[in-house]
Amino acid sequence: QVQLVESGGGLVQAGGSLRLSCAASGRTFSPYNMGWFRQAPGKEREFVAVISWNNYYIDYADSVKGRFTISRDNAKSTVYLFLQMNSLRPEDTAVYYCAASSSGWSVNSYDYDYWGQGTQVTVSS
Repeated sequence: QVQLVESGGGLVQAGGSLRLSCAASGRTFSPYNMGWFRQAPGKEREFVAVISWNNYYIDYADSVKGRFTISRDNAKSTVYLFLQMNSLRPEDTAVYYCAASSSGWSVNSYDYDYWGQGTQVTVSS
């Protein structure tokens, strides 16, 4: 069955780094644009970063530009999505989700068809 499984979350001090991974399997995800979203307690889910199926196009939320880097590996039947997060801030604390979209380029969560279960990132001050 289709699975998107995130890993790499944890507790880190402000200024630290984490690398999130997402393994997407169960169908051919290489043609899908993929993205990272996050949701903090009491807040709506928000866009973090998106990468096109061919790695040609990338976009970031303004709040993470220059600190986060999205990448993907389509080489195998399982597509891997990564998010390198540097210079973390307490306001980055959230559950981070990876997602896949067949609807074209989008930063809107409703355009994404498949979602992982999320991984918790906590940044202490």
